[in-house]
Parts: sequence; structure tokens; C-alpha cells
Amino acid sequence: MTDTSRIPDKPALEGLETVWADAWERDGVYTFPRADATRETIYSIDTPPPTASGSLHIGHVFSYTHTDVMARFQRMRGRKVFYPMGWDDNGLPTERRVQNYYGVRCDPTLPYEPDFVPPFEGGDGKSTKAADQKPISRRNFIELCERLTVEDEKQFEALWRTLGLSVDWKQSYRTIADEAIFTSQLAFVRNVERGEAYQALAPTLWDVTFRTAVAQAELEDREQPGHYHRVSFHRTDSGTIEIETSRPELIAACVALVAHPDDERYQPLFGTTVTSPVFGVEVPVLAHHLAQKDKGTGIAMICTFGDVTDVVWWRELDLPNRAIVGFDGRIIAEAPEAITSEAGRAAFAEIAGKTAFSAKAAVVDLLRASGDLLGEPKAITHPVKFFEKGDRPLEIVSTRQWYISNGARDAGLKERLLEHGRGIDWHPDFMRVRYENWVGGLSGDWLVSRQRFFGVPIPVWYPLDEAGDPKFDEPIVATRDILPVDPSSAPAPGFDEAQRGAPGGFIGEHDVMDTWATSSLTPQLAGGWERDPELFDLVYPYSLRPQGQDIIRTWLFSSTLRAELEHGTAPWKNAAISGFIVDPDRKKMSKSKGNVVTPAGLLEQHGSDAVRYWAASSRLGTDASFDPQNPTQVKIGRRLAIKVLNAAKFILGFEGAADAAVTEPVDRSMLAELAEVVAKATKSLESYDHARALELSETFFWTFCDDYLELVKERAYGEPSAEQASAVAALKTALAVLLRLFAPVIPFATEEVWSWSNEGSVHHAAWPTLDELAARGEAGTELLVISSLALTGIRRAKTAAKASQKTPVTRAVIAAPAATVALLTAVASDLRAVGRIAELEFVEADEFEVRDIELETPEA
Repeated sequence: MTDTSRIPDKPALEGLETVWADAWERDGVYTFPRADATRETIYSIDTPPPTASGSLHIGHVFSYTHTDVMARFQRMRGRKVFYPMGWDDNGLPTERRVQNYYGVRCDPTLPYEPDFVPPFEGGDGKSTKAADQKPISRRNFIELCERLTVEDEKQFEALWRTLGLSVDWKQSYRTIADEAIFTSQLAFVRNVERGEAYQALAPTLWDVTFRTAVAQAELEDREQPGHYHRVSFHRTDSGTIEIETSRPELIAACVALVAHPDDERYQPLFGTTVTSPVFGVEVPVLAHHLAQKDKGTGIAMICTFGDVTDVVWWRELDLPNRAIVGFDGRIIAEAPEAITSEAGRAAFAEIAGKTAFSAKAAVVDLLRASGDLLGEPKAITHPVKFFEKGDRPLEIVSTRQWYISNGARDAGLKERLLEHGRGIDWHPDFMRVRYENWVGGLSGDWLVSRQRFFGVPIPVWYPLDEAGDPKFDEPIVATRDILPVDPSSAPAPGFDEAQRGAPGGFIGEHDVMDTWATSSLTPQLAGGWERDPELFDLVYPYSLRPQGQDIIRTWLFSSTLRAELEHGTAPWKNAAISGFIVDPDRKKMSKSKGNVVTPAGLLEQHGSDAVRYWAASSRLGTDASFDPQNPTQVKIGRRLAIKVLNAAKFILGFEGAADAAVTEPVDRSMLAELAEVVAKATKSLESYDHARALELSETFFWTFCDDYLELVKERAYGEPSAEQASAVAALKTALAVLLRLFAPVIPFATEEVWSWSNEGSVHHAAWPTLDELAARGEAGTELLVISSLALTGIRRAKTAAKASQKTPVTRAVIAAPAATVALLTAVASDLRAVGRIAELEFVEADEFEVRDIELETPEA
């Protein structure tokens, strides 16, 4: 029997988040039960670690709810759920936030100030000029990064708890903590030992604003306005060759002209030389299949380096390097050695120190003056490569960087990575193609070094020769026993600190790892790889990797790569890919577009269950529109959660036990219908289709409340009898099943209701099965459908007569086909009671119809 004293007089959603979040934490409801776990009983989740810089947005709520629904479902299925949470707190976003928040910038040449106080605290996050930021030492800067990320993470965790994520907070990690640095450095050291990580001096995509190298996965093309300039190069026979270029400022860096080998116009010139305009450098005319006969004049200049195609030509044609763009995006001061004429060197002096934009204008003026600019520049729009977080076009400069082999130059590795992609179950399956396309389109190994400050140090030193010059080809790689280590402050093995920078001594590597080089190891970080072997063997390979579609090429691919290199396996069995959140104009929400919605206000106004319902209503891989001014789905979710509270209060108020015999056909029909819902919803969740499971459960719930509950409530209110007990048992049984079906989506309302009549948490209750309903629901589902139809007909007849639904009816006739009439006789008493019908007659007819309603006339 239900203890009605537990049921509040006026159930409400307000405050449930605090009450139950505290209870769940106190009772350890979501603690990973490691003690009695086996690999077969565990469901492990490689949860995305959100970037701890700034604030979470509605897209986080969207995708993390999808994961939490699955975690809760699997927990109720009896699995031991390993559900950690990480914080991605190193990298560029954190540095930018610290710069703006505290008004500082890092200058590694400055000494450490032990009692440093930043100029201000609490910047608005808008970009500030470097000149307005106080320069501080690297150590001071890192301390500020540490301080701010810890505070941000506290706020993030509070929001996740409010949202109801069933995370085990004892399993959290930070990507900049000592354990994460150890794991990242150990994996890198092993990559070096196996020859998978290497150092090279090579052309590198470079962001001149952030002064850092950029990997292929971090690029994006943006359409930019520009101009084509037709320029003449001088042949040895006094003729000219005309080329078209959008970057005339790089003519000083030209090392060759190139045309397609089949282009008859230029075949006679292959092997000859021409002289560059203005700078007077002799360069060869060469053939290469990447040259486009139908682009411009069909012949192009190769510069070091204007774009990635220049890099390919430079490498494959074995050309010299005459790079002229510096790390700051300006033309370097010293002219290339190939410029030997006085006029050429004078021309270079006019562009030295200028930005690429200003140098372009200067070179165009020089070309006009020499007569080598043919016609006026022609306006164009063309794609230009940017760092995804940058504001200025990328340059290509020559730098010494660290790389990890990724299959671009290793066909065997590439095939193994593709095979892992085929072995993972993708949800939805079409997302697999994005992974395969990325792997197939790789053009170079993974550049993992970054010229930043707040990150995992690359654990390498370089010996110095007797002249004090570094021997880059003889790196000193850290050994496991000294990890984690920062080579910028710790001496190299076999040396002491006094030898740093001295001839015959050493220097430490100042670069840090790309943040993806750490994030790619989240399965190892969370699972305790090489720190807790027992735990790692329990959870790896993981059951699930949930993530957004936009980071398949970065996080998903790099994680698969590191797993293959270290373990020879795929890191997970399933990949669940969420769609984007788009605004009412169907534009993706992003901070850069200024259309991001933060979730705190939404959660406070509508409640967490309502917001979770909105998120769970969208299928994986499908973009969801969100209008903060009219969040329709959120409101529907709130209505559902409130209805669960109120319907439960109503049902639990009936006298009777849930385990009594269910004898009446309509009660058994309802439970049969519910059994079908359980079967279909379970199958949907097993297929990672949470939206379909919610749709099935919700559709049944509203029919249950609006039709079945109304149909049998008079019987349930009645005097004790087998019929009354049947109604109450069916209602309470259905309620218990529905609470468990809804628990993964609306955990607060369902936990509240569950507590009114049960011990323990609904989130530890067993997921409903056919077995618990089969014996009670043998009547088939047709009777429930027909009963609902009849009840609706009676209601409509009263409405048509402009009468209240409480108005008594003297007589009513329901016409229906013979088979339907036979079924309706089983619910005649319920229909008479709910419709307040004194005499109810059934007649056979071709069509279903409620007719001949005679309303009781009030006495005068």
C-alpha cells in the first residue's frame, strides 16, 4: 500500500533539482561500482571534456543530455556504468580567456614574480590589444590559467549537476593536471621510441596573430575578396611569360614557374629559365600534373610559400627555400641570397618589415613602374585558409616542429585506421563516411607541437655543442621515471641546471603539445592507463564515444590514431554523433556568430527536466532548431513533467495494491499496449535512438492519462471489489513502468514520484521488461484503442450539444461494426460511469458513431 503521507499536497517541479542532486550525491547513486564489476558487466563512456574557458552553451546541454539518457538506460539495465567527466583546460581558448579576464599577456623572457597581482580581474571576454595587456612571466601566466580554469570548472560542474547528469564525479580529470601530463608525455615518449613521433624542419601553416603552428585538422576555408594580377616574367629570348597571381608580394620568394606537362603552350619552355620582374631572379620553368591548364594563363609561379600547393610543388620538384614571411606575418629584413642585383635588393628593401597587405601594395606599385603589371588588378573572391580560431589568413613559414605519423604517408597505418572505422558502430551510420573521407584525404602527418604556454610540455631537451648551438638531430627524450616533467625548468637527464644554455650543456624544449594530443588520450586519461591497470582493463575498449559531428576529424580521428599506435585496437565499440543547434534562421549557433544561448536562465525558468526533454526529442546526427524567445519543445517538456507529478498523485491516491489481480479486459488491454511500448522503446534505446523511445513512451502516456485513466477512474474510486482492484492494480503497475521509461529523460520528476511509493532510487530500479507485463496483458491492444475511441465520441457528442462533460445522459447509442460492438460490451460499465450515461445501447453499423444522445433535463 502507498504511504500517502509522502505525497505533497501540491506537487511542483520547482526545487527538485537541488533536492535530488544533493540526495544522489549523498547516497552515491551514480558512483561507479567497481568492487564487483567485470568487463562483461561494465558500460563505459568516453565523455567529451568540455573546454573550461568561459561558459557552457545550449549546444553542450543538447549533446550531453543525449549521453546521459544512454548512461541512465544502461544503468537501469543492470550495467555497471563508468561515466567520468573531464575538463579540457589547456590550450589556446584558456590562454585567450586569461588574457582578457586579467589584462595580461605572457612574455617568457620576464622573471617570475612570487606575489604578482593582475591589473584587474573579471574582463568581459572581448579581445584586447596586446599593447594594453601587462606582460608577465610564463610561470605567472600559467598560475593565472590554473586559477581561472579551476573556478570555471566549479561553475560548469554546478550546471551539470543542475541538468542532472548522472556522472560519477569521483572519476573526473583535468587535461593539465599531473596525471594527465604524465599520460600525455608517456604516450609521446612511446611514440618517439617506436619511430611514430619525429621532428622536422618543414613548411608549416602559421597563425601570425597567435604565433603558433596550426595542424591540418584546425583549418577552415573562408571566402575572401582579393585581386588577380597579370604579371610578366622575362624569357632569355627577349619574350615574356604571363602569369596571374593573387599574391604579388611573394614574387621575391619565387623559385620556379610551373605548367601542366600536357600543356602544348608551355612544353617548349620546360627546362628553360625566366627572370622574375622587379627582383631579377632567374628561375626554371617546370612541369607538374597539379598545374591547371584552365586556370589563369595556365602557368603559375611557385613561391615559398603562398599556399599548400606551393609546398607540394616545392617538395616534389626539389626546389630551394626562399621564404620571406616571418613569424609575425611581416616580410623579413634580409633579402633572399638569390636576389643579387642592386635594383632587386633595393626593391626588397622597400617591402622589408611590411605586413603582407602593405607589401602587396608596394610590389604592385613597383610592377607598374617597371611595366610588368599588365592591365589593372581584377577583383575576385576566393577561399583562403584560416586557423579555425583566428582572424587573419594563415601564412606558411619554415619551422622545426614535432609530428606524429597519422597514415598520410603510411598506407598500412591508413588502412588499419579505416578498418577501425568500419568496426565501430556509428549512430547514425552515415557519420562513418565523414571519418573515412578525412582519413582518405590526409595530406601530411599530424603536427603536434605548439608555440604556446599553457599546455603539456614536450618532454625533450637538446644537447649543445661546444659552440653553444643545439643539436636538434640528437634530442634527449625523457624517461618514464621522471614524468611528468617540464624541460623549461627541469634539467635534462645527465645534466644539472647550471649547464642550461652553456656550451656543452643543454636547452629544454619550450613548445607544448597541441591540445588534441592530450584530448586524443581521454580513454587512457579517464581509464587510468599505466596508472591503474586493473581499472583500464575493466573499461577499455569503451562502450561509447559520444561527441559532436564537427570534431570527427579532430577528436574522434586522433583518439582512434593514438589507440591504434598504442594498443592496436579501436578505442570504443560505439560512436554516437550529435547534430548541431541552429537558430531560428537555421544557422549553426557559435560564439563567433554571436547567436549562442547560455542555458542557466533556461534551466531556472523552465526546469531541468523540461530542457532535457527538448534535447532528448532530437535524434542523433540531426540538427535541432532552438528559438530562445519561444522554446516550444521546452514548454512541452515542462508540461509532461508536471503531468507526471499530477497523474501520479491522482493514481497513488486510490485504495488498492499494485500486485492485485488484473481481471478486467480493458485493464489487461492497456497493459498489453504498454508491453508493446516497452518492447519498442527498449529496442530503440538499444539502437541509440533515444528520441524514438521518448516519442513512443510519451504518446502512450497521454493516451493513458486522457483516455484510460478517465475511463476507469470511477471504477477505481468504487467500493472494494475484484473490478475495483483490477483498475487500481493496472493503474499503479502502468505508473511504475512509465516512471522507469521516462527516468532517463526527466530524472527529477520521476525520482520525486518514485520516492512517494518506493524505497531507493528509480535510477537503480530495473528497466521494465515484457515479463513483468506479459501475464497481465494478454487481452490484446484493440480494446484499449476502441475504448479510447468510444470515450472520445461521447465527449464530442456532449460538446456538440453545448453541454458540460459532467452533464448526465439519459440514453446514448454507439453504432459500430459487429466485432467492435462485441469488444465494447466489455467496457460498457466504465463507459456508462465516465459518461454519466443511464442507458447505453450498442448497435451494429458500418461506421463508428456515437448518436441519439439524450441529455438529462434539469428539473425546473
